[in-house]
Amino acid sequence: MAKTKTEQESSLVIVESPAKARTLKRYLGNGYQVEASVGHIKDLPKRELGVDIEDQFKPQYKLIPGKGEIVKRIKKAAIDATTVFLAADPDREGEAIAWHIAEEICKTSNANIQRVLIHEITKHGVAEALAHPRALDQDKYNAQQARRVLDRLVGYRISPLLWERVRRGLSAGRVQSVALRLICDREREIAAFVAKEYWTIQAQLQAANPPAFLAKLIRIGKEKAEVSDGATAARIVDELKAGSFTVSGVTMREKQRQPVPPFTTSTLQQESFRKLRFATQRTMRVAQQLYEGLPLGDEGPVGLITYMRTDSTRVSDQAVEAVRALVSDRYGKAYVPERPRSYRNAKSAQDAHEAIRPTDVTRSPESLRGQLTDEQERLYDLVWKRFVASQMANALFDATNIDIANGIYGLRATGSILRFEGFLKVYNVSRDTDEVRRADASDAESDDKDLILPVVSSGETLRLRKLEPEQHFTQPPPRYNEASLVKELEQLGIGRPSTYATIMAKIQDRSYTMKEKGRFSPTPLGFTVTDLLVESFPAILDVRFTADMEENLDGVEEGTRDWHELISRFYQAFVLDLEAAKKGARVKILTEETDLPCPSCGKKLVVKWGTKGEFLACEGYPECRFTADFQRAPDGKPVPRLPEEVDKICDQCGSKMILRTGRFGSFLACSAYPKCKNTVSAYKDGAGQVQTGFRELERPCPKCGGTLLVRTGKRGPFVGCRNYPKCKHTENLDKRESAADSTLEKSVNQ
Repeated sequence: MAKTKTEQESSLVIVESPAKARTLKRYLGNGYQVEASVGHIKDLPKRELGVDIEDQFKPQYKLIPGKGEIVKRIKKAAIDATTVFLAADPDREGEAIAWHIAEEICKTSNANIQRVLIHEITKHGVAEALAHPRALDQDKYNAQQARRVLDRLVGYRISPLLWERVRRGLSAGRVQSVALRLICDREREIAAFVAKEYWTIQAQLQAANPPAFLAKLIRIGKEKAEVSDGATAARIVDELKAGSFTVSGVTMREKQRQPVPPFTTSTLQQESFRKLRFATQRTMRVAQQLYEGLPLGDEGPVGLITYMRTDSTRVSDQAVEAVRALVSDRYGKAYVPERPRSYRNAKSAQDAHEAIRPTDVTRSPESLRGQLTDEQERLYDLVWKRFVASQMANALFDATNIDIANGIYGLRATGSILRFEGFLKVYNVSRDTDEVRRADASDAESDDKDLILPVVSSGETLRLRKLEPEQHFTQPPPRYNEASLVKELEQLGIGRPSTYATIMAKIQDRSYTMKEKGRFSPTPLGFTVTDLLVESFPAILDVRFTADMEENLDGVEEGTRDWHELISRFYQAFVLDLEAAKKGARVKILTEETDLPCPSCGKKLVVKWGTKGEFLACEGYPECRFTADFQRAPDGKPVPRLPEEVDKICDQCGSKMILRTGRFGSFLACSAYPKCKNTVSAYKDGAGQVQTGFRELERPCPKCGGTLLVRTGKRGPFVGCRNYPKCKHTENLDKRESAADSTLEKSVNQ
């Protein structure tokens, strides 16, 4: 990064986000001008296909509405620059952003345009990137174009079909439709599942030495013990009681457990959901903040983690040396393995970036307390601990098995005692509850990790204290939660880690799925759309086909596949399926029946679907037009949301106002609806009284000094400036500031 003063003064660096720009300005100093594109500046048009089918599927990019001033500012800055460094994120989307910016700059500037990849926003990381610029990557850009064109062809050709055959307003996506199919297929597996009875038998035994311990029946003769009914279990219990329990063998061995690799995008999303209960979108939003840089007192903005969209477990040599030194100083030399650890990447990994790790491992989570938001602290803590643990020594256990004979029956007691915690001193990976349940159901010998066993000798006779048979039933496969769905998508090769958060959001926003206790279940609309798409477009909805397409897109990025030929082959088959699908009859969305009586006419209420999602309606429609919003009980059954009367009068017709909740939060509505459609934003003050308008916060807007208001959007309450649209500052709601809004939401939902 050694440049003369003149060269520095004529350098322009363009990044995606203003936050990233602020952090870079701190490292680059006054010699560099830094501008932010605020994401993509060009995209396919919203209201037309935007792809020239006759000209090799050429995308017809247009400037995104609202980006004119940003592009004008960037072009003006580039006129005076000798060198322009395009520093958008180091992935396909970032390459497309850089490419489009370069196209605009070239219209008015003769600057030397260079692409730089900043994997960590630190002084060293930025210096390294600027010292090793490269040309724009045509292959990576083509891979992004190919994905964008494919998704546009599928979305714009299939969505009108759904409007004609199902309902207007629906849409389909190439990858999220396959994710939805997985959820629907799992739901059908659950519905078709037939539970099978099985029994386990466990004995509490006493040896000469304490303590008493539990042993499980694992063998009958030479076969694995499988007890399918209560009568057989009772007979075995009687025979065991009549016999004697003798130690037939004792096995002691040392077991080692290795740490897991540092995070990739998908493993971060999975573990963040399991440990922190963060949805994938929330995880990626917070990770982006940690990557782009956050203000740390006198230091100013600091990038705290490396780039968060990666499928590699690779770590730089310098980072490995630093973490090994930290482990030695902080925990002792015994916790440092003899040689640095390296981890094998998945077969499909691109390995373009390092794993997700702290940019400075000496910056411990404790040192950041009070300087980050709660969610930023928790996610950084997770990343830091996972990375540190990945370069620590194995955990050591003393594992003991006591085998016990009683006639033809064999029992086993298993105990495991932690002797050296190793990496477990810092971090223990969470197992998904699905994996735990499958292990417990299928393995009668599953480890009792903390069971302490007595010292016994071979041939010793044991005294029976208690013998208990227990009835069980096999369980259906569990519904997917966000962690298990991400894991499944990754294992099947569907999508890429950077797209998983978008997939999760779309299948919920489009009302194709709903969440019950954090798990996805398809709605009747989701089933209807999936069945129609599977019937009409079997290739697009095929898991293997979608995974192969991802590999082909990787081939485009690697320069081994031509993207025009790839899309042409896809489109030829797609058009034939599309024409056949248009000839089909209209499909009726299944309604969900309930046991709830209609308060207007007494007939049953059913769950129906509209443009704003599901709602309760009378089965007597159109004679009875009663409708109501509802929420789902823990068992998934609909519970009507009854409106709450408040001491407010409609200023348009004089009727009473009632408190309702809709897709954009809570509000007051006129009780005379539909004759009067007056609505007013509302909130509850500290005394629990309903107030109209938006709640004001005591602190000012950090951008313009105006009043901050608690507004409501489709994802719930958020903080926005009263001076909108002049000031577009928004932020998440602080826990304490959100208390009043959660009170309001609870009162509406009760």
